[in-house]
Amino acid sequence: MMEENKHQTNDLYIPEGVTFVGTINAPGLAEINGTVTGEITCNKLDIGPLGDINGKIRAKEIDVHGSLMNDVICQGLLQIRKTGLVSGKLTYSDLDIERGGRFEGDMTNSSR
Repeated sequence: MMEENKHQTNDLYIPEGVTFVGTINAPGLAEINGTVTGEITCNKLDIGPLGDINGKIRAKEIDVHGSLMNDVICQGLLQIRKTGLVSGKLTYSDLDIERGGRFEGDMTNSSR
């Protein structure tokens, strides 16, 4: 019996061990467990515990279990989990950092 795929047609999945360099535009979910260098624009960004992203990021929701570095714009909720690290310039609307989660850099709240 095949495992049911939870990803939708316009989702992107980069598994552990995969390295991607370039620009990603995913209308739905981008789930990153590998290494990405470049630009990511998506609706929801999930970074797994082994996920490592360095670049210019724009998303409505971001959930960080791994590392996210450089220039980050989150129009909705950014969650930094206990294993997560966000470093660089962050612009966010809502922010939730679990105990153990880390943020290093400059942050600006964009909510009005």
